[in-house]
Amino acid sequence: MSEKENKEEKEEVLEEILEDLEADASAEKSEEPKEEKPEEKNGEHEEKGHKKKKDKADKKTEELKEKVDQLQDKCMRQMAEFENFRKRSEKEKSAMFETGAKSVIEKILPVVDNFERGLATIPEEEKGSPFADGMNMIYRQLMTELENMGVKPIEAVGQEFNPDLHNAVMQVESQEFESGVIAQELQKGYTYHDSVVRHSMVAVAQ
Repeated sequence: MSEKENKEEKEEVLEEILEDLEADASAEKSEEPKEEKPEEKNGEHEEKGHKKKKDKADKKTEELKEKVDQLQDKCMRQMAEFENFRKRSEKEKSAMFETGAKSVIEKILPVVDNFERGLATIPEEEKGSPFADGMNMIYRQLMTELENMGVKPIEAVGQEFNPDLHNAVMQVESQEFESGVIAQELQKGYTYHDSVVRHSMVAVAQ
């Protein structure tokens, strides 16, 4: 083999080795993992940050809503308690007023009794006198005012005895009334707004 042919053969071998090296380098480059672009990383980071902020805001909104519901419930309870207190106070006030009114009426009733006894003792010939007329006018005015207040006399004679309204102090024989019916009223009874102020004192037929 000539020197020229030997040189050409060496050059061919070198070219083949270079080609193989280049091929290996290309293969290694293609196998290397691709680096993420900075833009993609930033986008994912921003998306995660936005989701975190949204979750935090949703949690805070839920907590505020729960607090509002609790305050609303507390307010409703207090309003209900106040309404019950107001009604109870009005009822107690009304009961106190009624008790006070009944006490005053009880003290006035003996005055009414005395007027009725006094009018009953006026002789027949003096019933038209100025004195008798004056007593009648005062008596009628007094009874009108009591009636306007809600004071009413209890019906007795001819009514069936009722222990809630009448106080039986004796039994009498009667041809006019059946047994258990009131035959005589000894003292007039009165009610105030359907509540008994004084029971009628009566005699009941046997």
